[in-house]
Order: sequence, then C-alpha cells, then structure tokens
Amino acid sequence: MIHNGVLIDDTYAEAFGMKATRIIITADNLTWAKNAANAAFGFATSVIACGCEAGIERELAPDETPDGRPGVAGLLFAMSTKELAKQLERRIGQGVLTCPSTAVFAGCDSEEKLPLGKNLRYFGDGWQISKVIAGRRYWRIPVMDGEFLAEESTGLLRSVGGGNFLVLARSRCQALSACEAAVLAIAKVPGVITPFPGGVVRSGSKIGSKYKALPASTNDAFCPTLRGVTESELSPEVEAVLEIVIDGLSDADMHAAMKAGLEAICEIGAAGGIVRLSAGNYGGKLGQFHYRLREILA
Repeated sequence: MIHNGVLIDDTYAEAFGMKATRIIITADNLTWAKNAANAAFGFATSVIACGCEAGIERELAPDETPDGRPGVAGLLFAMSTKELAKQLERRIGQGVLTCPSTAVFAGCDSEEKLPLGKNLRYFGDGWQISKVIAGRRYWRIPVMDGEFLAEESTGLLRSVGGGNFLVLARSRCQALSACEAAVLAIAKVPGVITPFPGGVVRSGSKIGSKYKALPASTNDAFCPTLRGVTESELSPEVEAVLEIVIDGLSDADMHAAMKAGLEAICEIGAAGGIVRLSAGNYGGKLGQFHYRLREILA
C-alpha cells in the first residue's frame, strides 16, 4: 500500500493492557496549572524505567473544572494498580501539592478507586479537614499560601499502552517535522497521550540486550548508522527514523489516535521526505492489542 508516495508496511503496532487514571489540576491561572502538571508528569516517558507513563491530555477552561478555575486534564498509565497508586501519590505530593495555588480533582469515575488526597492529607499534620459535597469527599490541607484542596480519590481504568508507529524519512529534519504534525493531530483525540519528549522518540528499542541487566536496547535494525553491520530494515535513501508512542484509555481511543497520526504523516507524504511508515511489534507475544497500519489507513 502506498499513500501519497509513502510506503505503508504490512505490519502492526502491538500494544498491551495497562492501568490508568485521569486527574484534573487547577490553579489561579493556566501557567501555574501547567507548571504543576509538568512537574508531576516529568520523567514519565516509559514504564521501563520511570514507573509510569504520564502527560497532559488537554487544557481545560474554567467552566470545565470543578472549582471554576483554569486547569489541565492529565493521564497516568502503569503496569499494575499498586504501581499506579504509588506513582500517583508521589507525583501529586511532589509536583502538585508543592505548587502555588493548585488543587487536584478526580478526572474519571469507576467502581475501583485510587487514593488521591486520601493519603496526602496527612501532610496537614492533624490540621487537615474534610468536607463531603454531593457524595464526594474533599480534603483541605493547610499550606503556606492558604489551602491545598484534593479530592479523596480518583477512578481506576483499564487502558491500552504501547501503540506506536515509525516514521522513516530522507532526513532527520523531515522526519521530525512530520512527527510534529502527527503529535498535533493526536493531541486532538480525547483519552490519549504521547508520553515522550514532544511526543517523539528517537531511541526506539527492541526487547533484550547482549548485556543481561538490560531489558531493552537500541532497535539496531532501524538505526541508519548501523546499516551494513546489522540486519537492517532500512533502504539506502532512509537517513532517519523517529517513533511516536501512544497510550490510550480504550481500544477505540488508541485506534483513533493511530489513525490521526498516520494520516497527518501521509498528508505530508513523499514530497516532504517521508519514505515509509512502519510499526513495532514482537510477533504478538507482548500484547493483545494489534493495530494494523494498512487497515487503519484503508
């Protein structure tokens, strides 16, 4: 299959089940809400070494937040409920509780819950108080600029992580420009994040390594500088490969995000230096969710 001069590989992205939650961070203005979110979601690119994957889902207008202030919705993904709860508590405690003027609320509902303010309240050293409004408990924790308001808990969702596609281009500049367009398109899809810096990954990995301590190592088949010394997947005109990784709250969200990103790349097409689109999979051994590129673009 060829779209606008771009070869679409007959392959699929292999994704897997994760646990996730959505939270809402508000503040006196959007700048401080984003400061808190960026601190809380920093160093959350991959579960391989970060414990979770996280990012801002979208900005929220005052009429979309529980306290009528500007805010952001953020998503966090982890491989287990226990790890997600640990990462949520640490990241809200260090990134949001510490940030001037902020408050944090649940961004989703479910029967299963994760502690949000439930444990952070103890920072109040006995001065914390709670109030129940419309059946939801909120904690008011005294801090030096007033009070940190935190909802007691947030929902726990079953989700999908590890959606991906690879952009093969004639130059790094062309690959990056195309990926920037794809990330912008994906950002318009609700329920997804692209957790890597700017939404783009240059260090695509394969499972395993010659070094026993490493669970993953460089994807040598897609490294241009290793062409000729490894079993390369790259044709001579390809000088750069970048990857976009996507986490989504549902299979449908992931499919929509993959489609938005792939179509954005194809719109740029061969005229923009794009040679080929591919995806990472492990022969179906890693995850139960498979996103076939040609079916998505059909």
